[in-house]
Amino acid sequence: MASSLAPHGTHDIVLATLNARWIHASFGLRYLRANLGDLRPRTALIELDAQTKTLDVVERILAERPRVVGLGVYIWNVAPLTAVVQALKRVAPEVVVVLGGPEVSHETEDQTIVAAADYVIRGEGDVAFGALCVRLLEGQRPAAKIIDAPLPDLARLAMPYDEYTDVDVAHRVVYVEASRGCPFSCEFCLSSLDERVRAFPLDAFLDALQRLLDRGVQHFKFVDRTFNLGMATSLRILTFFLERWREGLFLHFEMIPDRLPDALRTVIARFPAGALQFEVGIQTFDEEVAARISRKQDNDQAAHNLRFLRTETGVHVHADLIVGLPGEDLATFARGFDRLLALDPHEIQVGILKRLRGTPIVRHDQEWKMLYGEEPPYEVLSTSCLDFATLQRLRRFARFFDLLRNSGNFVQTAPLLWQDDSAFARFMAFSDWLYARTQAQHGIALHRLAELLFTYLIEVLAVPSDVVGRALWADFQRTRPNDWPAFLRPFAGDETTGRTRAPNAGGKRQARHGAPKASAGDAPA
Repeated sequence: MASSLAPHGTHDIVLATLNARWIHASFGLRYLRANLGDLRPRTALIELDAQTKTLDVVERILAERPRVVGLGVYIWNVAPLTAVVQALKRVAPEVVVVLGGPEVSHETEDQTIVAAADYVIRGEGDVAFGALCVRLLEGQRPAAKIIDAPLPDLARLAMPYDEYTDVDVAHRVVYVEASRGCPFSCEFCLSSLDERVRAFPLDAFLDALQRLLDRGVQHFKFVDRTFNLGMATSLRILTFFLERWREGLFLHFEMIPDRLPDALRTVIARFPAGALQFEVGIQTFDEEVAARISRKQDNDQAAHNLRFLRTETGVHVHADLIVGLPGEDLATFARGFDRLLALDPHEIQVGILKRLRGTPIVRHDQEWKMLYGEEPPYEVLSTSCLDFATLQRLRRFARFFDLLRNSGNFVQTAPLLWQDDSAFARFMAFSDWLYARTQAQHGIALHRLAELLFTYLIEVLAVPSDVVGRALWADFQRTRPNDWPAFLRPFAGDETTGRTRAPNAGGKRQARHGAPKASAGDAPA
């Protein structure tokens, strides 16, 4: 390295971001650091969470005495990072601030955070960031503020897995990827902008996985958008883990719902229960809506595959539906929800449509009167098919469904809400009733929620109290046997001894259902 790149301070380069939660290790920053070459030892990686105060973030960054600061910007942290950049440039204007990430890779011209920064790298900046840092540390200041990064050659890209620390290995979500890109063109997704799927050299990737296994990594979250697209690769990766199986190993994949050939089924079925979690993006079962947003999906085959996963494997199935797609009304969404629930995935995440920057979903704005929030996460506020009040009800529906069913706290009791008729209609009625009683979506204590569920089932749906009580008692015995509410005392008999247990004896335990779930975190968009 030239002498003009001599070290300046503690670390000449700081890579930083604000994660949604501490447990989500930043995948993108680790890629950047791994590909800095000779500059890597002169680089510090700082991860804080999005709740950290602005001046505390700035202080932590400046403590490294950097000359260049690279910030990973995402939909969940763009607001607090905007304040960080503005404060950083005010107190240390000589520090060069470089932005990257999906949130600043599109529609950069009208973003406050872009205006406050010095440079923005749009696209996959794994290599482009290092090249820019070399020039900046040599005293050069490129004239162009916006830098469009060419797609890196994955065969020549340094993998980031050795950047995970021992603390990461022991306590945080470890992200991995065997490929980038997506061949499909769903208009709500940033991956629709990809030209093709690109794969990392498989032997080198498996070698990296082996090193992580040797270090004790138990949970692997694959961020590939279409893990089961290439059968040969999928089979080899799954076989790799199956041959090295050990207790506690957990693998998370995103899968194409209508693609599950026999060879893949055979391998999947060999994994122990709870070892695999598949995130299955159904999004909509309405064929007209799917065609409108350029989504290609064989719904019957997707349903067949979900049924196989639930009845013949131990896979934990997490399925997604989207509320607010162009032309999707309450009736069509309800039919899709009922169809999905009948397939019995462990979790159904009802997500509100977001207008991610750069996605072609905006072409429907005029025809379907799509109105979105101006602040992150840019959720749809109303459409010609769903007015604001209805979308608010659906937001509460999604939240309460998380609490009642996805949490796993009420596995036996929740189905009593929809024994007959449309499950969507029955749960929507409960959601409306629950909100009217509490005027809250958050902060409802588990015991209070159980009592409200008990009351609704008995007083509104006329379910016999002994049926409800026994179901609730069974749920608490499964998840919190030493922390059950006092109103369940009449149903708290020990079937083997006839003795009655005392409520709230011992410490509380956090309920877990199936495989652990981690959000997208810092996975590359």
